[in-house]
Amino acid sequence: MTAGSAMLLGIALMTLAMLTIPVVDGLAKYLSSSQSPLFIAWARYAAACLIVLPLALATHGRHALPRKGLGPHFLRTVFLMAAMTLYFLAIAEIPLATAISAYFVGPIIATLLAIVLLGERLTGRKVSALLLGFGGALLILRPDAELEPGVLLAMGSGACFAFYMIATRLASQSSDPIQTLAFQCLVGAALLTPQAIWTWSQPTTNELLLFLIMGLLSAASHILSITAFRYADASTLAPLVYLELVATSAIGFFVFDELPDLLVWIGAGVIISGGLLLLRRSPS
Repeated sequence: MTAGSAMLLGIALMTLAMLTIPVVDGLAKYLSSSQSPLFIAWARYAAACLIVLPLALATHGRHALPRKGLGPHFLRTVFLMAAMTLYFLAIAEIPLATAISAYFVGPIIATLLAIVLLGERLTGRKVSALLLGFGGALLILRPDAELEPGVLLAMGSGACFAFYMIATRLASQSSDPIQTLAFQCLVGAALLTPQAIWTWSQPTTNELLLFLIMGLLSAASHILSITAFRYADASTLAPLVYLELVATSAIGFFVFDELPDLLVWIGAGVIISGGLLLLRRSPS
């Protein structure tokens, strides 16, 4: 395969992954009308386990889970689990497009954390990105108006995802992606079990089917994105993450009849500009 063909394949896989994730979020929002978001978060992990664990066992046998660096793997899983739970709580209360716009402060926060915790160099480009991210967040939060708890939950989700990204950079990268995914699903489901028991409500047959679809799509999106990075570099693929905002907004509009106001769209655009600014390589 030529370099050009590999890059196109990577872009196609990443695009498909980013268009799959909003479907999972849409299902979670739909299910939140009859199930607790805390139960839905557990069900997503549990359903993903049913798909990922057999795959990990088939490819790695009794070594289906990582054998080294379990501490960092556990830390990454906790942050990712917290990000997903907070996000599901958010979308039960606010429009999908508003939630994903607020969530995208994550990459901006990760830049600040990398400077503070990892000692990365502070550059003019990073300062500009941080200011844009902060300004966009203020537009969505609207401090002069009534504060929506759902927006704070979505931003909290983005912050947890930022810590997940930092933990990922600190963790050992020696594990196979399928082993890592199996660990995340299994440990995440175990950690979320108490809140599932606390909020338990007997799912209907239709809801069980939707939970299984969520697990399948969730696992598929992870595998697609992991595979994409094998064919194209991060600087090429990273901007495609913002396709998630487009797909999420479309699902919110066509399925839930949601249309966020102008300030949310402006805030989202400002945050995305900050994120894209971080992707441009510069010695400054």
